[in-house]
Amino acid sequence: MKKTALVIMAAGIGSRFGKGIKQLAPVGPNGEIIMDYSIHDALEAGFNKVVFIIRKDIEEEFRTVIGNRIEKITEVEYAFQALEDLPEGFEKPEDRTKPWGTGQAVLAARKVLSEPFMVINADDYYGKEAYVKVHDYLVQEQEADGVMHICMAGFRLGNTLSDNGSVTRGICHIEDGALTGVTETHDIYKTESGAETRSEEGQAEELDVNSLVSMNMWGLTPEFMDVLEKGFVEFLSEIKPGDIKKEYLLPEMIDRLIKAGKAKVDVLETKDTWFGVTYQEDKASVTEAFEKLVKDGVYPENLYK
Repeated sequence: MKKTALVIMAAGIGSRFGKGIKQLAPVGPNGEIIMDYSIHDALEAGFNKVVFIIRKDIEEEFRTVIGNRIEKITEVEYAFQALEDLPEGFEKPEDRTKPWGTGQAVLAARKVLSEPFMVINADDYYGKEAYVKVHDYLVQEQEADGVMHICMAGFRLGNTLSDNGSVTRGICHIEDGALTGVTETHDIYKTESGAETRSEEGQAEELDVNSLVSMNMWGLTPEFMDVLEKGFVEFLSEIKPGDIKKEYLLPEMIDRLIKAGKAKVDVLETKDTWFGVTYQEDKASVTEAFEKLVKDGVYPENLYK
């Protein structure tokens, strides 16, 4: 069986969730967290390695809550995202406290990845379908045409909204099944008729709930790491003095590769419903959703029996 890894970005601070580490909040009937279900679905789809990207300061709690448990069922590696983890020649600005972003998070795993891999957020539930589609894509032979072939799971906008506040979504532009660009759209609200956002003038703009959005679920290759590393050097070189908030974001990096003709990103549509703990109030609805999934037989009562 071809080696494929699931890479889980779990280093986020989770400021909107409030106190506590939101990635470790129990949501299942036996105290399972969202990552338990993500890992279950990934292993079921054929992935056979898990890489956790975390902060060093949460390592002990993380291993206690989930890491030690997962090590009993599959190969596990840890990578640590840190503000000080920078390429040679660069130093962290003294007053910078904001993480460097998802691009640097994935880059933190470069020493423990040598196989095709899928990247997901720790606090998002994606459903089963996308794992199967991305895994099958990663184990296929791709055309040797000088272009990097990677993929992204595309979710319908209407299946990714929160009942408790606005969300930001990357609305995808697609031609012949391939991603041509992503429009980062802020303050998207669920409405009775679907979804809407606000224009710069403050006018409500209705959005197509069937349009596909990116939920940071990517299928990538080992060669992508080399490109990501070079891109981080370029990113750091271009930061203006005094800018302590700019982030190196995975979608923006991939967008640049597409526009430069260096990558083809196949969009794999999934009709599954996403949910996650973006706001403190989301936890109750997520817990109810897992109760229903267990009741409907999608998951066993206890994932680890």
